[in-house]
Amino acid sequence: MIVYSIRDLEKLSGIKAHTLRIWEKRYGILMPKRTDTNIRYYEDSDLQKVLNIALLRKKGYKISKIAELSEPDIVRLTAELSEVDVAFEDHIDALSMAMFELNEFKFNKILDHYIDQNGFTHTMEEVIYPFLEKLSMMSMAGSIKSTHESFITYFVRRKCIAVIDNIKHSHYDQGPSFVLYLAEKETHELSLLYVHYLLKKQGVEVINLGLSVPLIDVVDTCNIKKPDYIFTMINDSYSHGTLQGYLDDLLKYSNDSKVVISGYQTVANKIEPHDRLLLLNSIEEIKQLIDSITKEFNN
Repeated sequence: MIVYSIRDLEKLSGIKAHTLRIWEKRYGILMPKRTDTNIRYYEDSDLQKVLNIALLRKKGYKISKIAELSEPDIVRLTAELSEVDVAFEDHIDALSMAMFELNEFKFNKILDHYIDQNGFTHTMEEVIYPFLEKLSMMSMAGSIKSTHESFITYFVRRKCIAVIDNIKHSHYDQGPSFVLYLAEKETHELSLLYVHYLLKKQGVEVINLGLSVPLIDVVDTCNIKKPDYIFTMINDSYSHGTLQGYLDDLLKYSNDSKVVISGYQTVANKIEPHDRLLLLNSIEEIKQLIDSITKEFNN
């Protein structure tokens, strides 16, 4: 069981600890438990209740009115609001609640509603990425269980793959081609899938080799397919020699393909310039590159 301090509740809900203490005394909204040494702590049910209350307050409900509601009424009212609202801050709160409950139906309904209203690109950048950042902070703080991370990662992965599969192109006789992959021990598949989506949406041919791909497999793919571009992300600490050495080999054996690389390690390491190497530092730069490439091929 994960337990929370009042500071944990403050960080996760955005409600000041001082305010939470006032609510406890004035309205009895929270009933913290105490350790044998008289230290107050809170449980998952308390966190879920605070997240629900935070969402209701954003919708204009006064705390005095919320305090009069039963817990089932708070849950019901929050569910109704989270299903119809379109502000991404509220969706992140609602998704957090669905995550804590491991409620796939609710999580999917909230996400699908936002996608229907705003499109997949906007949803990824304004909802899913901020939500994953929040999830990462919660994980580092020990505020969520590993099962919560697995639940979200697998769900978003499935959603990305489904959206990619729904983009239909009959042929790729003309236009650029990309090979996408992640090197061994790299785990940021969701970002790679999003780049796959952005490319396919623009009519670009994509060969996605997936995770933990040895360099020899990338080279074999280049020899067979001769892609215009190779794209990868390197975020984790590079353990096989040096990143520069890896890139030197990739450039040497990839024929004339241009190598596009992104990720934290491209910023943390000094990379020597090369006429076939492009370093990108953000998803916005990746989108700009895709736009420029497709315009070039279409002209």
